[in-house]
Amino acid sequence: MLTRRRLMRDFGLFAVATQVASEPLLARRLRSQALAPEVQQAAAPHEIVWLDSNENPAGPSPSAIKAMADAAAAAARYHFDEFPAFTNAIAHSENVKPEQVLFGVGSTEVIDAAICAFTSESRPLISASSTYDIVIDLARSLGKKVAQVPLTDAWAYDVRKLAEEATKAGGGLIYVCNPNNPTSSITPARDIDWLAANLPPNTVLLMDEAYIHFAQPGEIESAMKHVRENRNVIVTRTFSKIYGMAGARAGFGCAPAELVKALNPFMDKVIPVMALRGAMAALAEQDTLVPRRRAELGRIRSEFCDWLRGKDIPYIEPHANFVMVDIKRDVKTFGKQMLGAGVAVGRPFPPLDGMLRVTMGTDADMRKFRDVFSKVYASEPLAAAAAS
Repeated sequence: MLTRRRLMRDFGLFAVATQVASEPLLARRLRSQALAPEVQQAAAPHEIVWLDSNENPAGPSPSAIKAMADAAAAAARYHFDEFPAFTNAIAHSENVKPEQVLFGVGSTEVIDAAICAFTSESRPLISASSTYDIVIDLARSLGKKVAQVPLTDAWAYDVRKLAEEATKAGGGLIYVCNPNNPTSSITPARDIDWLAANLPPNTVLLMDEAYIHFAQPGEIESAMKHVRENRNVIVTRTFSKIYGMAGARAGFGCAPAELVKALNPFMDKVIPVMALRGAMAALAEQDTLVPRRRAELGRIRSEFCDWLRGKDIPYIEPHANFVMVDIKRDVKTFGKQMLGAGVAVGRPFPPLDGMLRVTMGTDADMRKFRDVFSKVYASEPLAAAAAS
């Protein structure tokens, strides 16, 4: 029997790896630089515009804020009795069965559990380059085999090459982020459909749909239908992005019941009551909240892309709440200069070292970004390595 104590013992390495491979930790490291004297000379930390971590500046909805505030007084208990209602609410929202749902501390917990359950030293995590590299780093930190294939010329996942890698390895876990982080590009539904229908034996497809709500409905289709068809597919979602609850840490995954059973031993199955109730409130208003926020983000993103085109600065056509801009300069150096002037931008995503990931902020945020970017872009010389 796998007990909690045994899990902690056997996965001591997992805790270390999580510290190494954590998006919040990387964001924290970047933001700690804002306390450096050279940065404070330009802007106090509270004045910095944070466009580095794909957060939603709209924050939680008023109903979610009220639910979380009211829940603070109940924080003395775990509230296990409320978890079934949360599971049922997710199942109803996604038109799946409750036994096909599991929730966690952000969608990251479900993704981490999938890596533990479905990869090994011989069965690889199979994905693209570039994609959400925290997932890749975590697998490697845990001693798992990793195989990556390049994105296509259209910045989509090459689903046939992913399947080929799984066939060669005798199975594994295929990870697809759609829309993809950091490129903000999408993989067409027909390709995902082909992959789900042609998974090699002993292979599970993990679809990370953290950003799916930012894409226009006609541009993308959720892979949740494959869960309903009982294929070997896991779909993860988070309340961190469109719902603006990054600090609450609530997410979920949907999968056939047998896959859920395989994931369960690696899940804590507990989230804070504030996150629980805030997420419940968000789900209750998703039919109006999501379209409204999608439209507002789309407007800001479109205006930003118009501005880039006006300056003849290339970018990848975006479908999430961020844009990958081809600055043809070293991103690390460029980002430090931006931060020194009061704007935090995305970290490097090798091998795309000449591309800058920019999260969409408020109108005021983007005005400040354009001003600072223009100055740094004009003063920073082209990097030979990035331009090649």
